[in-house]
Amino acid sequence: MRTTVTLDADSAALVERAMRERGLTFKEAINHGLRLGLGSPSPTRAPRTLRLGGPRPGIDLDKATQLAAALEDDEIARKLELRK
Repeated sequence: MRTTVTLDADSAALVERAMRERGLTFKEAINHGLRLGLGSPSPTRAPRTLRLGGPRPGIDLDKATQLAAALEDDEIARKLELRK
């Protein structure tokens, strides 16, 4: 069901904190909180946990354009090698 709800500032802060800490979408955080608060025994879908690994060692994200160009060059070279 799609609806519009106006959240109080403290409720919005709780939702934002749940989103940040648990890696939930806005919808997931709202649904999970409602189920807990209104006494539903189990959610239809368990909240997910997002784990970010960060960049790989040795990759300088400040030079992402150069990295993309190098990867593209490698792919072109690979395709040219396959034609031989």
